[in-house]
Amino acid sequence: MTLPSAATLWASLPVPAILIDAEDRALDLNPAAELFLNMSARSFAGQPVFDRLAIDAPLEEVFARVRANNASLFINDVDVGTGERAPVTCNLQAAPLADAPGTILLMISPREFAERLGRGQGMRSAARSAIGMAEMLAHEIKNPLAGITGAAQLLSMNLGPEDIELADLIVAETRRIVKLLEQVEQFGNLRPPEARAVNIHDVLDRARRSAILGFAAHMTIQEDYDPSLPPTRGDADQLLQVVLNLLKNAAEAAKGQPGTIRIRTFYDHALRLRRADGSGTSLPLQIEVSDDGPGIPPEIAEAIFDPFVSGRENGTGLGLALVSKIVADHDGWITADSVPGRTTFRLSLPVAPKPEEGF
Repeated sequence: MTLPSAATLWASLPVPAILIDAEDRALDLNPAAELFLNMSARSFAGQPVFDRLAIDAPLEEVFARVRANNASLFINDVDVGTGERAPVTCNLQAAPLADAPGTILLMISPREFAERLGRGQGMRSAARSAIGMAEMLAHEIKNPLAGITGAAQLLSMNLGPEDIELADLIVAETRRIVKLLEQVEQFGNLRPPEARAVNIHDVLDRARRSAILGFAAHMTIQEDYDPSLPPTRGDADQLLQVVLNLLKNAAEAAKGQPGTIRIRTFYDHALRLRRADGSGTSLPLQIEVSDDGPGIPPEIAEAIFDPFVSGRENGTGLGLALVSKIVADHDGWITADSVPGRTTFRLSLPVAPKPEEGF
């Protein structure tokens, strides 16, 4: 059997693909990319990628990590567009080429091919309707659960010792279900952030103190802060919720065993969030929450921020989805990097504008 040539394989790739050199210039487009981007490989070749594409993700950082680690990275749910076409929500994969140092293969997978045919709006409306239905059901189910809890508590007053345990079990389980339903309601009804200047270290300190007195009492929490960081613009309470969820996720990864959580802050001038309209926002404030647990299961690593995706038994899959939603509302960016023995969530936020700039 004769193997197909590299040119044949390149032309046969079913997803849009771009070869990018070490200077972030386009080397080539495959036919699927020419069709998707509505431009020819000849016109794109040699052009800076970021001048021709509008991608709602910090690709400069992604490419730097791919080259530094010589490993592929996945980015989910980003808008990809050009001056010639409207943005489309896609998943991206950036991979290094083994025989061409610095060269990256960027593959673009549209999330919804139906969206390109004009059916995407109906699908997004269906998703919103499903979330709305879940919120309505959560609200309605909580009412009878309250009655069940009250009835069980009244019954326990007249039960013998051998039956009280069963009544207590009913009360405990109904309260657990109510807590889950409250998370569903919270996910759908989160208010917009009340943005103001926030010292991120104050938020981290509040979260750390709460964690070590509660769910992370069995963990050692280490701090590695850059005290010179300027304030970010955001809602302190919602950012606190983000950090608490990340700390709780790290603590639960240890499964009750002693472990270490590291909270690190630093400044990165290079990181920018590039929007689909071509504009960009600088995200220099970096917060990392790392743990030494077993890592994120590979089968869910790409969907860890999606609702109802969880790597833990009895997990709701709403904690990290809520984190992602809050971060997006703050014009920020969050990523997860996980291998067995080390998982790091990195939160990138903008700097608060100075008062004279109209804050």
